[in-house]
Amino acid sequence: MSETRRTALIVGASRTLGLGIAAEYLRRGWDVIGTVRGTGRTGLHDLAATLTSDTDTSGGRLIVEALEMTDPDQIAALRDRLASRTLDLLFVNAAITRGDLPIGEVPTDMFTEVMVTNALSPMRVVETLRPLVAPAGTIGVMSSDQGSVSLNTRGGQDLYRASKSALNQLMRCHAARHASDTRTLLLMDPGWVRTGLGGPEADLSVEESVPGVVETMEAHRGKRGLHFVDYEGKAVPW
Repeated sequence: MSETRRTALIVGASRTLGLGIAAEYLRRGWDVIGTVRGTGRTGLHDLAATLTSDTDTSGGRLIVEALEMTDPDQIAALRDRLASRTLDLLFVNAAITRGDLPIGEVPTDMFTEVMVTNALSPMRVVETLRPLVAPAGTIGVMSSDQGSVSLNTRGGQDLYRASKSALNQLMRCHAARHASDTRTLLLMDPGWVRTGLGGPEADLSVEESVPGVVETMEAHRGKRGLHFVDYEGKAVPW
């Protein structure tokens, strides 16, 4: 049975959506490698401890790796550590926001921090770890409908929106550069979720969003090319 289990690498799995996605794939029988920042204990460590102590679940199904995604050397080191593994899914879940400022009031260092974290670093992960993903596997990144240019009729959250639009564009560049690739590429919109980023007024709980995110990714498995979709499986306009 262990030879047929699939493997997911979830980058940014310490809490909320990333942790929920890792847990959902474990529930579905996958092996999961999840990354966390720093060396402190996180929800992912707690989940791994629960699996190890659960007599009905074999140990080793969840591996916790440390990764500071904004450090290219750490991304390369993670690739080297996982060189013997074949991934069926690489999913990058990472985003920050620094408040709702009009773009003219955004300090340069804040602009750089958000763009590096939300757009550049996820693409570095995709480019660096892509060789580990099986030819029929899936590469996904967490986007947002706030990255949709055509849906932006109200404005607000200028920098966050811009970072997600940049991420979407960079994924399109990646897809065009690898047009003959057989892998599935996904930009995932999880909906408006009650997290530290989404805030307490958001429509969805993590528990309501995550199963749809995973089900949508599974439904697109084997559909090569780039797809921008939400947690209900609907296409998101660019």
